[in-house]
Amino acid sequence: MMPNPVRDEHGGGGVHSHDSRPASGVLMLLGLLAVCFAVAGIGAWASADAGSVYRSLDRPDWAPPGWLFGPVWTVLYATIAVAAWLVLRRPAGSVRPAMTWWSVQLALNLAWTPLFFAAGEYGLAFLDICLLLVALAVTMVMFARHRRSAALLLVPYAAWVTFAAALNLSIWLSNT
Repeated sequence: MMPNPVRDEHGGGGVHSHDSRPASGVLMLLGLLAVCFAVAGIGAWASADAGSVYRSLDRPDWAPPGWLFGPVWTVLYATIAVAAWLVLRRPAGSVRPAMTWWSVQLALNLAWTPLFFAAGEYGLAFLDICLLLVALAVTMVMFARHRRSAALLLVPYAAWVTFAAALNLSIWLSNT
């Protein structure tokens, strides 16, 4: 099957090819959603007592209620998957560095919940979330080179992780 050339979304004359078969695109998206929600599931499993731990902590007045985290993360994991899917619709060789950074930020995301809730290592969790922010920023820059919309989909995630980093720091300082 011949690739379907499409114009660069930035309006440039560059031509990119992508797989025009709808089924493969849907399968790719479903796979990425499965990966992202597996990360969520592993985090939930590794920190089964997160609700009671969170309630027991000395938290700042601006800390959100515990019930808010689930719905927020559900939306964020979906956007993380869709952003990667948009980038992966580009030629494979050119997206490898962007997807490597995407994988790094997802691994750091995965590490944070067990560090914070299961191990109670608030300082290590803060280091992890700071590294996550760096990896996420690089991911966004790399994604923007391929699809601006993919990088923009990660803006709410970056905002939430920045807020979570501030909350992590406050909890670390108040509970040590």
